[in-house]
Amino acid sequence: MAKDMTLLWAPGSPPCWRIMIALEEKNLKGYNQRILSVEKNEHKSKEVLDINPRGQVPTFKHGDKILNESLAACFYLESQFKSQGNKLIPDGAAEQALMYQRLFECFTLNQKLADLFYYIMRVPEEEKHDSTLKRHKEALIAELKLWEGYLDKAPCCMAGKTFTLADVAIFPSVAFLFRYGLCEERYPKLAAYYNGLKDRPSIKATWPPTWLESPGPDVLKDL
Repeated sequence: MAKDMTLLWAPGSPPCWRIMIALEEKNLKGYNQRILSVEKNEHKSKEVLDINPRGQVPTFKHGDKILNESLAACFYLESQFKSQGNKLIPDGAAEQALMYQRLFECFTLNQKLADLFYYIMRVPEEEKHDSTLKRHKEALIAELKLWEGYLDKAPCCMAGKTFTLADVAIFPSVAFLFRYGLCEERYPKLAAYYNGLKDRPSIKATWPPTWLESPGPDVLKDL
């Protein structure tokens, strides 16, 4: 079934990683894939733009169906292959409500992470302002403390005791945080969540290859 699926992706991209985890969880192996170099602007190539006019990764196809938003692809895979692999949407109303809430809250986490990370990494030093940097740091710290509180009530997975689409969505962002220096001692609940899931087969099998080669710069160590 996976032979008519194609994924164009970039290593270390949380949105790309989400789809790869979902594919593994649904036991969809052997799909066509190609790594794109964002540094070489390969995500702006005609091959990508023909499928994804935004020129972004991930770019995902299943037959003639195109899903370039990572969460849309994850929901699609769970819906189309619900009887295959691991169930990623719980049955109970309370469990579903919590899963959906945490899953969509990841947009806020990702935005605050991106605001700080790209300000540090991409804005030239002469254009940076201490006040802006401080504001982005404080916003992300407040967000991380919120997630620490969530995990105090659901220490294993984001929406209870079982791995769900909420974890598919959120784990790559949490891994990104620790990859770039987030202090485990300062955020023990997030660290426990990260360390508890990083060896899950679907996550281990799709771990970004570039992350295995060298550690990332610890630009988030001061949070």
